[in-house]
Amino acid sequence: MMKPSKPLLYKDGFWALLMLLPNIIGFLMFLLLPVLATFVISFSSWNLSDSFQFNGVDNYKELFHDPVFKQVLGNTFYFTLVSVPIGIALSLFLAVFLNQKLALIRFYRAAFFIPVISSMVAITVIWQWIYNPEFGLLNYALSWFGIDGPTWLTSPKWAMPAVIIASIWKSLGFNMLIFLAGLQSISEDYYEAADIDGATWFTKFWSITLPLLSPTTFFVTIISIINSFQVFDMIALLTQGGPARSTSVLVYYIFQNAFQYFQMGYASAMAYVLFFIVLIVTFIQFWRQKKWGTS
Repeated sequence: MMKPSKPLLYKDGFWALLMLLPNIIGFLMFLLLPVLATFVISFSSWNLSDSFQFNGVDNYKELFHDPVFKQVLGNTFYFTLVSVPIGIALSLFLAVFLNQKLALIRFYRAAFFIPVISSMVAITVIWQWIYNPEFGLLNYALSWFGIDGPTWLTSPKWAMPAVIIASIWKSLGFNMLIFLAGLQSISEDYYEAADIDGATWFTKFWSITLPLLSPTTFFVTIISIINSFQVFDMIALLTQGGPARSTSVLVYYIFQNAFQYFQMGYASAMAYVLFFIVLIVTFIQFWRQKKWGTS
C-alpha cells in the first residue's frame, strides 16, 4: 500500500484544522480565557468600579474567616451527600424496572425523561405549587395521614430537603437513561446461567447486575457529584438561598458576591476553591475506582 504524499498530508491537516477552528476559538474565548482571567482576578480587590489592584492571597485568607462561606460550604456538602446517593439508587432501580418487557414501556421511559428536558422555570413553578403550605399537593397528601405539613420553602429545617427532592426528581431521568444503556449492554447469557443454578432475583442483581454495571455506576457518580457541587438554578429560582441562608450553596454565594455585591476578586477566589474541591473529589473517585478494579 502506497503512502500518501506529504503535500496531501499537509492538505488534509489544513482542512481538519479549518473544521476544528470554530471549536478551538470557542474553547479559547469562552472557556480557557475566562478561567485564566478568573485566576488573575482572584488575587485582586476589583469591584468593577475601582481600578484593578492586586491584594495577594487576601481573598483566600478571608474565606477561612467568613462565617457565611463556611455555612454555604456546609450546605453544599449537605446537598451533595444526601442527593447523590439517593438519586443514584432511585435511578438505578427505576432503570432495572424499565428494562423489563412491559406494556407501554417506551411511554414510561419518555415520561420519566421529560423533567430532564423541561424548562427549569416551569419545574420551579410546579414545585412551588406542590410545596405550598396552604393548598399544596404534598401537604394535602400528608393530611390524609393526620400529619400537619411544614412550610417547606420558608422553613430553615425543611427548605434544603425540599430542594433536594426537587433536584433528584429533575435529574432522575438522565441517570436512569445512562443506567438503562448499561443494563442493555449486559449479556443475557449470565442471567440464563444463573437461572439454571436456581438463583433468585436479588442474587442475580447483586452478583451479576451490580458488578457488570460498575463502570456505568462510576460514570453516573462522577457526573452527579460534579453537578451537585455546581447546583445553582434550582436554588436561585426556588428559595433564593433562604430562609436564613439554609439553602444557600457555594455557586449561589459566588453569584451573589460577583453580581450583587460586585466583589469580583472575592467571588473568583471562591470559584477556584470550588474548582479544587471538585478536582480533589473527582481524583479520589478515580483513585478508588482504579484501586477497586485492580483488587
